[in-house]
Amino acid sequence: MILDSLFGRSPGKEAAAALYEAVVAQSRQPPFYLVCGLPDSLDGRFEMIALHSFIVLRRLKALGPEADALAQDFVDTLVLDLDRSLREMGVGDLGVGKRVKRMAAGFHGRISAYDTGLAAGSDELEAAVRRNVFGTTSPEPWQVSAVASYLRREVEAAPDPGLLSGKVGFGPPPARD
Repeated sequence: MILDSLFGRSPGKEAAAALYEAVVAQSRQPPFYLVCGLPDSLDGRFEMIALHSFIVLRRLKALGPEADALAQDFVDTLVLDLDRSLREMGVGDLGVGKRVKRMAAGFHGRISAYDTGLAAGSDELEAAVRRNVFGTTSPEPWQVSAVASYLRREVEAAPDPGLLSGKVGFGPPPARD
């Protein structure tokens, strides 16, 4: 961080920060909580950030090896924000590392579950969404289906070369038909 201020941030880190800001903004869209029934809690917001981070990482992967460094910068930005958030909540220095490590492991588990679900089909994807995004809540089946369909739609969106410069667009959150 100090070196960043002395020498300026690299374009990759700037793009990663912009992508992460877009992820956080999309994750805070009220319909996810008001329509889809996601818990508006620390856990619920983490789940939405994880879901949208997965979408960005899948889109970056579709761009090929030229996006690998940006993907790593993006994940680094995510982990630094988790660390910062825990410290702001008053978690002590000794506990932050353990919690960040646990959250990062959970994030990687979600990536695996969503990848598996996307490859296996709707039922498997809906099971992964129910287990991860909704956690201990009891959503209506249509809510799980709507979030799973949103995830599939966003992952299957054509890769945008603007991602490499930190620009990402998301479609609208699910709405009740």
